[in-house]
Amino acid sequence: MRVLAWTVAPVACTLVLAGVVDIVAGMFGTPGNLLGVLDEMDSLLSIAVGGVGLMVVTMVVVRASRGVRDETADSSSAVERSISVEGDNPGVALTGDGATAVNVGRVDVAGDVRVEPRPQVPTRPVQLAPRTPLLLGREEVVAEVGRRLRRGPGRPCVVVIYGLGGVGKTSVAVEYAHRHQNDYRLVWQLPATDAAVLSVAFARLAALLGVRETEDPADPVDQVHAALAASPEPWLLIFDNAPDADTVRRFLPPAGPGHVLVTSRSGSWPPEQGLELPVLDPDPAVDLVLARSGQEDAVSAAAVAVELGALPLALEQAAAFMAETGLRPAEYLELLHDQRAELLGQGQPWGYRERITTTWQLSFDNLARTSPQAIALLRVLSCCSHEPIPYQLLLSPLDGRAPREVLAADVRRQRAYGRLPGRRLRRVRELRPWLSAVMALQELPSDPLAVNAAVSALRGHSLISHPADGMASVHRLVQAVTLDRLPPQEQQRWRDVAAMLLESVLPDDPADPAGWPRYAELLPHILTVLTPMSAGTGKTAQYLGASGDYRTARALYEEIGEALAGRLGPEHPSTLTARHELARWTGELGDAAAARRQYANLLAIRQRVSGAEHPDTLTVRHELARWTGELGDVVAARDMYAGLLVVRERVSGAEHPDTLTVRHELARWTGELGDPVAARDQYAALLPVRERVSGSEHPDTLTARANLAYWIGRAGDPAAARDQYAALLPIRERVLGPDHPATRSTREQLAYWTERA
Repeated sequence: MRVLAWTVAPVACTLVLAGVVDIVAGMFGTPGNLLGVLDEMDSLLSIAVGGVGLMVVTMVVVRASRGVRDETADSSSAVERSISVEGDNPGVALTGDGATAVNVGRVDVAGDVRVEPRPQVPTRPVQLAPRTPLLLGREEVVAEVGRRLRRGPGRPCVVVIYGLGGVGKTSVAVEYAHRHQNDYRLVWQLPATDAAVLSVAFARLAALLGVRETEDPADPVDQVHAALAASPEPWLLIFDNAPDADTVRRFLPPAGPGHVLVTSRSGSWPPEQGLELPVLDPDPAVDLVLARSGQEDAVSAAAVAVELGALPLALEQAAAFMAETGLRPAEYLELLHDQRAELLGQGQPWGYRERITTTWQLSFDNLARTSPQAIALLRVLSCCSHEPIPYQLLLSPLDGRAPREVLAADVRRQRAYGRLPGRRLRRVRELRPWLSAVMALQELPSDPLAVNAAVSALRGHSLISHPADGMASVHRLVQAVTLDRLPPQEQQRWRDVAAMLLESVLPDDPADPAGWPRYAELLPHILTVLTPMSAGTGKTAQYLGASGDYRTARALYEEIGEALAGRLGPEHPSTLTARHELARWTGELGDAAAARRQYANLLAIRQRVSGAEHPDTLTVRHELARWTGELGDVVAARDMYAGLLVVRERVSGAEHPDTLTVRHELARWTGELGDPVAARDQYAALLPVRERVSGSEHPDTLTARANLAYWIGRAGDPAAARDQYAALLPIRERVLGPDHPATRSTREQLAYWTERA
């Protein structure tokens, strides 16, 4: 339209001008040469046609001007003005009066001016946390990660580094990635604590890889998987701190020439993928404490490392606290013993967001919500030693029995061992903790299915070690934090529960070798959980002495005696029994004089408290006679046993085990007085009775066989003595163990009589 207007306008103006000139010239009578051919009518026609043309031009121009104004107004309110945006700017840029520029990738046009594209710069996507400055004791693990990734079946190969929180899983993964950056085209560490967070991280990675627009309805996980599958070069993805396999399963790339590392506290991974990360070995643990703290006391640093279970987070935290405060390792250790809960919250470990007091909080909260029985089980296990715990055995008393039945059995056991006060009021007071423990027993899993579910839940957070044969261990700091989160009264309640369960599974006869393996299995937990007042501690001390650990038996009876004297009184029968056993194991350790002195003092008290012919009094007389003989007074020992035998047979019976023991000792001291034939004959008569009363492989029966062999040799038949010892040795090795003192003695006697045969 504008072109037509600009064409018509010159012609119309010419016609109008020509007509006006002709009329004016005619009025003055001066016709021009140019207009000679036109008459007056032609002039009027020319003016008319030219006027119409000008009117048309005017209308076109006016309309065009109005359109321009309308477009200008519209563009200011609805049309975006192009601007130049430097660089790669995904999203919308704003300038001035509401103008916007949208750039996906980069803007290379500004208005009507084309901008030259920026030259492409080679890039290699890398997102990694800083590597730990001091990664000690992990060389072999980092190397193993590399071996598994290179040799793993299929592509992409997946390796999962799992373990307890604070053990250094992320540090190992990041260290591997830093060392092998040049082996990969892409190295990317992704936060995997939550599926939603992981999705956002994948969207960012997809945009970086150029496979995702600013507003893109496609799944970023699929986009990244497609890019990685098509990649001609290797890549490495690290899924950091995945709570479990389900959280990351859909995010794992299905194809491509790459490797995948996952760090997780969960132990529920396929065996071919999982690599459990243990705590540090002793030497690197000590080196870490010294290097980070700036201290030089290696002995105290080793004690700190042991107390903290060689957990890297705890060691870093402790060393940082020492560096901040100037404390020496020995001072830190003392503070740790006195104020553990408070100290474990101090110190800022390098490379860790959490401290020991908070690092397992999320796990605790999750278990409290999803598996309360697992939390209850963890509390019981936390009361035990950090050594492997036979959790299936501990929980077995609850299978098919009500908690009140377990309580009733424990009360009977404590009463039988004289551990309950005599007065009724005090007994009621003593029973209160048991009643509280019964309520806690109800929170524990009881049947095998529930037990396995609770163990699986704990294992899902690596709060216990890998269970095997019904046993699992708990790191000592997990135990400490688990209990420290509870108020003191609640802590004691769970200790009472653990004690009740332990007492319930101890064999009844500590002297029977058949029960010794169980005592040995439970020993670290007995020493941790049970108090000197408990019946189980007394039974354990008996087992220790009977199995040959005289030193520990003596130490334990010393504690028991002091506790019983303080609680029940110095002349309570249970206190006197503890004193009796203390004297016995003092003598077995080689101090015969002290043993004889202790028994002499005890005899007067026993006679006054229990009576001259009470079985316990007679037992003291027995031991006093023995240690009298051990000190060299053989005649007195023989005479004391001869007099005691008459009383024992009258009070206890001719075949009572205690009576047979007196006969045993009488035969011995008869031989020591120089009559080996009489000693041999007495043992020969005693042995069949022992076998009938106690059994052929009871320790007392085996002792009678050993003494019979000895006096046969002393009576002049070394070959028969050799044969007797040769037959006895394999039995003692099997029943008592190869290192029991009695077994070693048999081995020595066999060599002695073999030489003389």
